[in-house]
Amino acid sequence: MRFTQALLLLAAGAAQAASSWSFDDASVSVAAKKGSDAIKEKFSQKAPLTKPVGLGSTDTVKVILTAKEDGKAKRPHQAFVTIKEQETGLEAPFPLTVKDTGKAVVSISQKDLPVQFLLSTKPLKASVVIGSFGEARAVNTPVFDIELETDPNAPVPKYEAPLRYGKKPEIHHIFRADPQSPPKVISLFFTLAVAATVPALFISWLLLGANVNHLTKALGAAPLSHVTFFGSIVAMEGVFFMYYTSWNLFQVLPVAGVVGVITVLSGTKALGEVQSRRLANER
Repeated sequence: MRFTQALLLLAAGAAQAASSWSFDDASVSVAAKKGSDAIKEKFSQKAPLTKPVGLGSTDTVKVILTAKEDGKAKRPHQAFVTIKEQETGLEAPFPLTVKDTGKAVVSISQKDLPVQFLLSTKPLKASVVIGSFGEARAVNTPVFDIELETDPNAPVPKYEAPLRYGKKPEIHHIFRADPQSPPKVISLFFTLAVAATVPALFISWLLLGANVNHLTKALGAAPLSHVTFFGSIVAMEGVFFMYYTSWNLFQVLPVAGVVGVITVLSGTKALGEVQSRRLANER
């Protein structure tokens, strides 16, 4: 029991002996731009100002203090005067200019404040924040309030909330209507025009003296090649017809690729057979 009490006493003594940051010789003054006498008030870490500090549109608030570590004046790594808007919790830090002796100063005017602060209906909270590397505890102490005094003749500042990423209302897409086929009369006219070329082709062969007798020789020499070649041509026309009527491009491409390969392979052998007969002067 006594051993435990001794440990607790040692821990309490070590906590008290731990160094911490503080400030002293602190004051806040408000000076107008026209050079009138400044209003100066002193405050401390344990005794913040009870009355708000008025800040007009042309005034400047000047904060002066001495930063200390464990009671000795020293330059900290970071020293700020933070001003907080009470309704939204928005904070704006203003860094203190600190010398090696710990003397720190910062000047703040209305133009330095965010627009949201100028629209606030409550006094702003000013705090002193001092900290550095090492084991010394930082300090964050409210010291005074700032009551903004806006110019009644100046236009009221406007604030537009920035665009932020987040959940948005659902978007209902309206897609364009599917493309319509041309009128049936026009389609029928061109279909008949294409179909009319078939008998015209046969008539031209008869007038030019085409030799139909070679048909039996061709089928006898390479029946599979000629039939497959002719069938692949007809199949390719069928693919184009399906694309025109119902298929889309992703359905057409695989089928057209397969039919095209068959056309090339069978056509090579079929036309090779025709060439062999021409070289043999079989006309």
